[in-house]
Amino acid sequence: MDLIADLKNGKRGAIAKAISIVENDQTEAKKLLKKIFKSSGNSIIIGITGPAGAGKSSLINKTVMAMKKLGTKPAVLAIDPTSHVTGGAILGDRVRMNESTDSGTYIRSIASRGATGAVSRSLRNSIRVLEYAGFNPIIIESVGAGQTEVEISNIADITVVVFNPNTGDSIQTIKAGLTEIGDIYLVNKSDLSGSNQLFDAVRDFIGDSERNPIILKTSVKKNTGISVFAKTLNDMMKSKKKFKDVKERERLEVELKDIVLNNIKEKIDELLVSDKIFSKYLKKLQSKDIDPFVAGEKITKSLIK
Repeated sequence: MDLIADLKNGKRGAIAKAISIVENDQTEAKKLLKKIFKSSGNSIIIGITGPAGAGKSSLINKTVMAMKKLGTKPAVLAIDPTSHVTGGAILGDRVRMNESTDSGTYIRSIASRGATGAVSRSLRNSIRVLEYAGFNPIIIESVGAGQTEVEISNIADITVVVFNPNTGDSIQTIKAGLTEIGDIYLVNKSDLSGSNQLFDAVRDFIGDSERNPIILKTSVKKNTGISVFAKTLNDMMKSKKKFKDVKERERLEVELKDIVLNNIKEKIDELLVSDKIFSKYLKKLQSKDIDPFVAGEKITKSLIK
């Protein structure tokens, strides 16, 4: 099968195969990327994040259907905490999103692999695969686990932070880094008690900031607020399109640095295995004849001549 032609035609099998290559086979991924890279960087990326249990999957399911009605062609990448047994992704999300899958939206879970750099690499290239297949916007769903959030906001053009009244100590949970990244804040499950207080708290705490984000309420259960959210996203996509070039340049710079640093790290890891100076100072360190900082300095100087 001609993978590239099938990908261009948006065939599901080809998309699935290409994303698996990107995730699992670096040699083949490089070949694939060579062919599709030129036409990448044009879709709007929407990052949706927030604490686990905020109801993101069901919300995305409904929102995707509302966005399709507005004439867009969304795809979803759900970053799952890695299943440690298989190294694959835990696929609960896809089950919750089956309604939108049936209507022709492409949904894929990708494993977070636990390492920040690895998320970025497979995510960036999975996005390029979906762009090549004609999807726009591409929605990234991440489970709120601290570091991934900020990384998502670096990759996304629009960042949505989802809260719900059940996330316990509401405002305290909000403070952790999420206040700086959102373009839209959603109080989801707004049919639950406590949602009005949470909405007011989010508005007072975040809404008055210079960035002036949009704050909305949604309820999947009552099907309220979803079409307003979809329309807000659609309008925002249009306004973000103007800044897309600048954002893409910044992203490519970050990516290039990541790749270079990663390559250097791999080279140095290989060097250290066989490096006589490394083993010499390691022995000294292990016998406490030298402290770790001095040992590190000496080895670094010997490597970077």
